[in-house]
Amino acid sequence: MSLAADARAPADSTTPADPVGAIPREYNFAADILDRNLKAGRANKVAFIDPRGSWTYGTLADRVARFGAALRSLGVQREERVLIALLDTIDWPTAFLGCIKAGVVAVPVNTLMTEDDYRFMLADSRARVLVVSDALYPKFEKLIAESPELSVVVSGDNGHGHRGFEDMIDAAKSDSATAATTRDDIAFWLYTSGSTGKPKGAVHVQADLRLTDDLYGGPYLGLTENDVCYSVAKLFFAYGLGNALTFPMSAGATTVLLPDRPTPDGVAALLRSHPVTVFYAVPTFYAAFLASPNAPQHGEVPLRRCVSAGEALPEDVGRRWAQRYGTDILDGLGSTEMLHIFLSNHPEDLKYGTTGKPVPGYIIKLVDDDGLPVKKGDMGELLVAGPTSAIMYWNNREQSRQTFLGEWTRSGDKYIEDADGYFVYCGRRDDMLRVSGQYVSPFEVEGALQSHADVLEAAVVAWLDGEGLTKPKAFVVLKDPEKAAESKAGDLMSRTLQDHCKQKLAPYKYPRWIEFRRDLPKTATGKIQRFKLRAEGSAR
Repeated sequence: MSLAADARAPADSTTPADPVGAIPREYNFAADILDRNLKAGRANKVAFIDPRGSWTYGTLADRVARFGAALRSLGVQREERVLIALLDTIDWPTAFLGCIKAGVVAVPVNTLMTEDDYRFMLADSRARVLVVSDALYPKFEKLIAESPELSVVVSGDNGHGHRGFEDMIDAAKSDSATAATTRDDIAFWLYTSGSTGKPKGAVHVQADLRLTDDLYGGPYLGLTENDVCYSVAKLFFAYGLGNALTFPMSAGATTVLLPDRPTPDGVAALLRSHPVTVFYAVPTFYAAFLASPNAPQHGEVPLRRCVSAGEALPEDVGRRWAQRYGTDILDGLGSTEMLHIFLSNHPEDLKYGTTGKPVPGYIIKLVDDDGLPVKKGDMGELLVAGPTSAIMYWNNREQSRQTFLGEWTRSGDKYIEDADGYFVYCGRRDDMLRVSGQYVSPFEVEGALQSHADVLEAAVVAWLDGEGLTKPKAFVVLKDPEKAAESKAGDLMSRTLQDHCKQKLAPYKYPRWIEFRRDLPKTATGKIQRFKLRAEGSAR
């Protein structure tokens, strides 16, 4: 089936009928994105800013070439793997693009995982080289001793007895050689979060990164070389990779990198010290930033475009952000498997409370539990077809067959398509509640809670009452936790929030219990881990 064969695929004359065919058969992403900036006269234009300074496109191209040459000097062959466990500094794009240019498979990993997670990833990827930040080295020290065939490169001041990143680059020749890859050659993997089991390595090819810019980055964000970008989501995250590398580099823009874990105060300081025009974050961060007394006001920051993904953006958060900063948040849906956003609001077609419409070049359909299409207005699981889909999960045929269904990829998300063609998020497939025989979207209940002025965050999960029946339970973080610190105050606040929900929702949907927390469990990318909250109920 062609991309134009589904009625839900929006017509757009700017989208090529065959996006993949627009990319040459002989293709290397790293060479493409570096060469286009050098040919455009941007050798002296700043590409990245990190705590060590500013780095031009010319300097980056030289570092990438040297890193590729250094890999060859270590005997690393094409299609072998390099595990990249680096914080967000210039070393990250150097190593990532250096691998891709040399035809070596880059495997960047989450920098907040456990030693056991890294043990699995090293064994699963059979990486020949580990590139690791000095600060992360202790989590790998035992694993390195278990892997004598592994070459180690350490980025930072302490080499721990291994090759230093800068020393290795300085010693290498600036070799302009590019591996003779095709657009379908494997370029990199991204491991999923592993929230439902072991992480899965989603395998992507050389063309995928460029396609995310051709279809989404360019048409939706409209970046130019004058833009300055910052992404709360880190580079190891599929969302952050597009935000902070693919999209700005495709336009010759500048990206600010922050190696530290982002906090509202830290990001507020960054926005005051750098003229960021394009800002990317996840919904929980937008909410926390709005609640921060140190957040800058409208006139202090030149923001012109803001993007959200990772989870659906609550309508109230989007409206409050637009009111304060004078620019809308474009809420979108992407995944590790699809690499970046494939369903999104558009700057000229935005409807808060929805995830927008399919990005031209992608097709979406909603299906029931039997895999059959649902009627418009009915809830179904979202399947997506598009050219950036991963080709498989590495070394995991069973999960690959469950997720990649021919040209379709299962998202695991439940959606409704409204009468105007906008898609409304209902929750993850595993998070759905069935109350009184009817499905309840936890996201809908959470949105009602978050529309109350006292609520910062909320998570709703299925909970069993005394008769063994499923009812919604809410875990709530208040802007002022002291409002629920005492039991009587907590009871009063619970009733207030329940009454608030009853005014906004059908009666059976309101949370029967509300538990106040100081924070909610989250993944490294800011997603609320509802499964951990559900586990508390099943353990009772």
